Amino acid sequence: MSIRRKLFFTMAVFIIGMGIMFSLITKVVVINILDVMLKVDRSHETNELATAFAHYYETHHRSWNGIQHIRLNTDIMKKHEQAGVVLLSPEGKQLYTTGEVPVSWMIGLGISTKVQADGKTVAFLHYYDHEVGNMAKVRKGITSSVATLSLLSAAALVLISLFVAHWLSKRFTAPLELLLPAIDRLGKGEFGIQVPVITKDEYGKVAQTFNEMSKQLQQAEEVRRRLMADVAHELRTPLTILRGKLDWFQQQRRPIEPEKLLPLQDELIRLTRLVEDLHQLSLAEAGKLPLERKPTDMESLLQQLIERVAPSAEEKNIRIHLTCSTNYTTISVDPHRITQVFLNLLVNAIRYTPEGGTVNVVIDEEPSMLQIAVTDTGIGIAPEHLPFLFHRFYRTDEARTRNRGGTGLGLAIANEFVSAHGGTIDVHSTPGQGTTFLVKLPR
Repeated sequence: MSIRRKLFFTMAVFIIGMGIMFSLITKVVVINILDVMLKVDRSHETNELATAFAHYYETHHRSWNGIQHIRLNTDIMKKHEQAGVVLLSPEGKQLYTTGEVPVSWMIGLGISTKVQADGKTVAFLHYYDHEVGNMAKVRKGITSSVATLSLLSAAALVLISLFVAHWLSKRFTAPLELLLPAIDRLGKGEFGIQVPVITKDEYGKVAQTFNEMSKQLQQAEEVRRRLMADVAHELRTPLTILRGKLDWFQQQRRPIEPEKLLPLQDELIRLTRLVEDLHQLSLAEAGKLPLERKPTDMESLLQQLIERVAPSAEEKNIRIHLTCSTNYTTISVDPHRITQVFLNLLVNAIRYTPEGGTVNVVIDEEPSMLQIAVTDTGIGIAPEHLPFLFHRFYRTDEARTRNRGGTGLGLAIANEFVSAHGGTIDVHSTPGQGTTFLVKLPR
């Protein structure tokens, strides 16, 4: 059963139950009020007549034989206009009657009293007069009218409420009905599908969240496809070289000189590094990257890395400067992971800086953070490429081509390693003037 039907049936049962309860309560209350307001006191007359009939029953050996010949007290019968009496046995048999009005009036509109002898009910006395009859007619008429009006009012209220309940259930579930087909299509792999946001309540928030999720799934699917294509391409290159070399060696059918195996070893190293980089990146993205944190002096670490890349910089006559504007450069990090981050940034800075250029490394202080900037005077990166620079295998024609080396994973790994430490990494670049990578690590 759909949510709309469940909601409608629940509201319908509640509304019908309230309508019936309203009718019953109204009827009971009205009858009680009328009984009090329209009641005629004839207790004296009915008690005296009941006593006379009980006396007759007891004096005639507990029998009603000859009761039709009894003469009632004329003062009682003449006291009120159109007075009449009907005596019925417990089985409903007519024992005695007197008066000018029909017996049915006296029974239906009169005042009923029990006639008892020795504590047992031996008959029922129905007393009637003009005033008693009029009040009974008024009471029954009002009761009938009120009952009819209450039932009609309850029926109208129920019908209106059911219409409103149906409208509300349809209105409340309309956003879900729009969402369900989209969910089915999304489940079948149609990523990126969007649903209209027609309300600003919780349903609207659900629709907005669904749209965001659908977009993210589409982006993730596109990234996955690009990743598979890039991985296949990156693996194909070294594998093709290895296969071609080995096929050529087999065709030669002669001993292989050791120096001819060096290119194969280089490709194997490249292939191994690519697989290891992918493994490290997948661990970082899954939040399972192991970190061995310990207090590390970042100024000393960066100085060691600068000395490490100095030979490459000297080949291009590139000067590297380290500037520190704070005395507190020791933070808790995994030195091995952070070494990978800044080594990648320094290598890239040297690679894309022309001869005679400069690379500046600046350590600065921020509230609860240590900021390290790596700035080069290289070729720079176009603005349209900056948002994608930390994506795996992303390259630009101007800044990151395969001809310049690298696997295309260095910046993606650096970004994930810094994020694993709770820090951030940003990039600012101007084509033709240089690039700055800004790393912030928490203390």
